[in-house]
Amino acid sequence: MSARPLSVGLLFGGESPEHEVSIVSAKSIARHLDPKRFEVRPIGISRDGVWVVRDDPFRRLSAGERPQRSGNPFLPLEVGAESAPLPDVFFNAIHGATGEDGQLQGYLELLHRPYTGAGLLAMAAGMDKWITKRVWASEGLPVVPSVGVTEEQWRRESGTVLRDLAHLGLPVFLKPANLGSSIGVEKVKRSDDLPEALDRAFTFDRRVLVEQGMDVRELEVAVLGGDDPLVSVPGEILVAGEFYDFKDKYLDGKSRTRIPAELPPELSDLVRSHARAAFRALDAYGMARVDFFLDRRSGRVYLNEINLIPGFTSISMYPKLMEASGVPYQELLSRLIDLAMARHEQMKGKHRGFTSGSDWFA
Repeated sequence: MSARPLSVGLLFGGESPEHEVSIVSAKSIARHLDPKRFEVRPIGISRDGVWVVRDDPFRRLSAGERPQRSGNPFLPLEVGAESAPLPDVFFNAIHGATGEDGQLQGYLELLHRPYTGAGLLAMAAGMDKWITKRVWASEGLPVVPSVGVTEEQWRRESGTVLRDLAHLGLPVFLKPANLGSSIGVEKVKRSDDLPEALDRAFTFDRRVLVEQGMDVRELEVAVLGGDDPLVSVPGEILVAGEFYDFKDKYLDGKSRTRIPAELPPELSDLVRSHARAAFRALDAYGMARVDFFLDRRSGRVYLNEINLIPGFTSISMYPKLMEASGVPYQELLSRLIDLAMARHEQMKGKHRGFTSGSDWFA
């Protein structure tokens, strides 16, 4: 008799601005999970944080439904779903805040259930562009010159902030510290436009990273595994506009991709080496897409960002890069779940408690 399929709680939606992207990613994952190995249980998280498990969560979240939360203050479930069984493993397809910043990982740890992707520490650090760059710089990895600004600092001493930013030159890119999919990212070419641009950036986050602008090629690398991960061939985004923004990524689709990127072998090897080091520096696990800038003038490579819950839509680079590196989509999903189960089993064997042997605490 064959073993029953593993039940997979497919988490999607969430409270971040990337809610819609997550729905598309999860629908694609649900279609491609191996039905012989896995039973998919969609779990949608509404824009106000309620977990939707009944009827058709895909339909309900796509319609913008916001169901009533359970009366149990310890459960995020919708009313009537309090007795829903826990799945064997969670597949996390929630991009951005709550899903990609360690909050969800901490909750799933309390449920003692395996989940795909990295743990709380890596997620929290990797989601925060400011902290990520500090970690990478401490490891000697190349990062774009930047200045971090808090909202409080900007309101209190705007003149000093503007003087500090002047050292970066123009143009500069403003990035809310904890958002993805290029949401809230803005290119500023004139110093007179910088104050209003900062005000707009602070509507998304209380911390903003201001980066030096460069004339670059945009490269991306997919990473899969643990301490000794598989690193894909580099791909390139052939950007149609001034930079790869949300509208171009998901709405207009004018930019194109090239896989593999046209790079000399030694430069391709360097990018892949940096991707592996960037992944390990954050104690990442499972999956990540590591993004790079290649300066057209100097030929230098810079780490840009890491995405620990990369997109899984039909146009997403992560699965396309893995497929080009010998791991087709369905196998990729299976490997991610296998990695989740392996990490969970590893941690189950660790000593979590301590007993002194006396009753001093009584």
